[in-house]
Amino acid sequence: MFYWFYFISLVPSVVLHEVAHGYVANLFGDPTAKEQHRLTLNPLRHIDPFGTILMPALLVFSHLPAFGYAKPVPVNPGRMRNPRKQVLWMALAGPAVNVVLSAVGFAYCEYEIRVVHTQNSNALLFGIAFGLVNLVLAVFNLLPIPPLDGSAIIERFIPARHLPRYYHFRQRAMPFFIIFIIVDYSFLHVGTNLLPNLENWWVNLLIR
Repeated sequence: MFYWFYFISLVPSVVLHEVAHGYVANLFGDPTAKEQHRLTLNPLRHIDPFGTILMPALLVFSHLPAFGYAKPVPVNPGRMRNPRKQVLWMALAGPAVNVVLSAVGFAYCEYEIRVVHTQNSNALLFGIAFGLVNLVLAVFNLLPIPPLDGSAIIERFIPARHLPRYYHFRQRAMPFFIIFIIVDYSFLHVGTNLLPNLENWWVNLLIR
């Protein structure tokens, strides 16, 4: 049951992550996501069959940290008022939302444990799953590797004349990144303890 809660928590989490990108881009002068009707909480507008359903399900039932993604909201940095600075804040908006949602999950679990005195209910398990999913999404997306949101830090150091080529590569980098993750978990084991250790830290903080 706990793994199903992971999977159920992932869908609204990745949807809110993507909507946050589009909302902040719109605030900075880029209405592309709004024009394409992506500033909506309707999950059908955001679900990617592989990234939102198949891959997370395989990870969850393989006892690996739950990670997934929705269809990226369309963003045109050239329409922003100050793209070199504002792209970074737009990219960080998604992980920031996941940090807030993880904190909400933690607060809900605290309420269940300290006030309701629940120890092993489905409500508590869902709260834990929701908090952990968002913790993983936030930290994972902050890695400075294209196409993750943290790669926006790299963009600050790329000469303006090379940015179009970089954006072209970034839009097509996801398959290569997934292959890298599979190879890393199977053979290289570089940083593979990061997410499990973070999850243990979150749970230990809750049951202190």
